[in-house]
Order: sequence, then structure tokens, then C-alpha cells
Amino acid sequence: MKASDGVLANRSAVGDWLIRLVKGVMVGVGFIVPGLSGGVLAVVFGLWEPLMRFLANLREKFVQNVLYFIPVGIGGVLGVVGFSAVVDFAFTNYAAQFTWLFIGFIAGTFPSLYKTAGKQGRKPQHWLILVVAAVGILLFMRLMETVSSVTLSASFASWLLSGALIGLGVVVPGMSPSNFLIYLGLYQPMANGIRRLDLGVIIPLALGLVICVFSFAKFVSWLFEKSYPLMYHLILGIVVGSTLAIIPGGVRGWAILVCALLFAFGAACSYALSKLDEKHPHESII
Repeated sequence: MKASDGVLANRSAVGDWLIRLVKGVMVGVGFIVPGLSGGVLAVVFGLWEPLMRFLANLREKFVQNVLYFIPVGIGGVLGVVGFSAVVDFAFTNYAAQFTWLFIGFIAGTFPSLYKTAGKQGRKPQHWLILVVAAVGILLFMRLMETVSSVTLSASFASWLLSGALIGLGVVVPGMSPSNFLIYLGLYQPMANGIRRLDLGVIIPLALGLVICVFSFAKFVSWLFEKSYPLMYHLILGIVVGSTLAIIPGGVRGWAILVCALLFAFGAACSYALSKLDEKHPHESII
């Protein structure tokens, strides 16, 4: 083996590590942005299925999987903690533009996701499942926007519940934990607690998330083993429906051009990421 080959291999490994870090950041941001779903972004970036497999079979290739998901975990923490203030500012002042940027991220990886969904073939019923899932999640998210809020007081139990809701957002792509937390009156206190690095908020959040994810991961992995095409087309429909649901209205004037440019930028970046990612298939690692 030549020295130059070793250098190239190291560069490739570093590049792959950084790609997973960036994906983790995007997924983390997705969990704290109202209307978005970190689970959907994990699916879009090819992280969701291997994560479910890993959590369902912890003893299988444990070290390799841990090393694979370390940058994803670091990125997720950076996305939630490091970008909470940035996301709050962006959504307070430039909600439409920021949303179109994320829609671009989703759109850019859709071709890769569509290809993955059809890896074991497609039948008419899979198209029906895709359409029904897309319409169902779209209507559900629209309904959530009309529901009056119910305020829960901040406590260990409420933060545990909040963590469980975020965990469901990991296991069930398309579910936006932020929407439910807003409905319960916990979103703003949670965001403030994370920004302040308040362990009284962060510890029960993390505990609820871990319990929920580990409780459902094995069942979800089993469903994929039994009905891969059905499950992936269901997920694909959820991605389509949840993306349609977050399209902002009322954009006028120069904002239309800005939104279009941000959409194109997000789509180009995520498409390039997905192409780079195809060189390092998830299935070979998990």
C-alpha cells in the first residue's frame, strides 16, 4: 500500500466523519424548530434506519456502530444546544426564509430517499400507502395548528414527558415534538433551560428520550425486517406530507426571491451530501 493511498484514505475518513457531524447538527436543529421533525431529517440524511437497527441490536457490531454515530451525536448536541438561540432568532425574524432553507435540505435528498425506498421493488399498494401517509400526516399537522394550547407547569415529570415526546420524534418520523411542546406550554421554558444548560431540564429530557427510543426501536426494526418496502414507502409518504405541511404562506416581494435562493442552496447542499454519502453505504456499517 502506497503512502499516498493511506493519506487519501485518511482524508476520506475525515470527510465522512465531518459529513455525519453536519447531518447530526441538522437533525438536532430539526428537533427544536417548530413544524420540523428531527426524525424526518434523520430519514432524509440516511441516519434513521441504521440507528433503529443499532438500538434494536446493541451487541451486534457495538464498537463500529458507536464510532459511526459519535459524530452524529456530537452534531445533534451542537444543533440543539449551540443553535437554540440562533434558531429562535431566525424563526422570530425570518421564519419563512428559514423554513424554505430546510425544505430545500429535504428536497435535495429526496431522490436518494426514493431510490432507497424502492431497493426491494415497488407494487401498487406501496404507492397507495405513500399517498395515504402523505395526506394523513398533512391533515394531522394542519389539525395541530388549530388546537388550543394546554399549559403544564415545569417539573421533573413534565420534562420527562417532553423527553419522551422528543424520543417519539426520533422513532416516528414526521412527528414534530416542538408542536406538541408548544401545545403543552413547555417549548419556551425548555428552550430557555437548554440555553442556560440547566441540568434540572436537560437530565429528565435526556432520560425521557432514551427510555422512549429504546422502548420502541426493537419493534420498529422488526417491522422493517418483515415489510421493508411497505415501511419505507410509509416513511416516504410521511416525509412528503410533513414537508408540504410546513410550507409557509404569505411570502411577498423580495422575500420570494430570497426564499427561492435559500431553497436552491439547501437542495444543492443536501443533494451533494447524499451523493457523497452513497460512497459510504449505511448497510455496510450496520
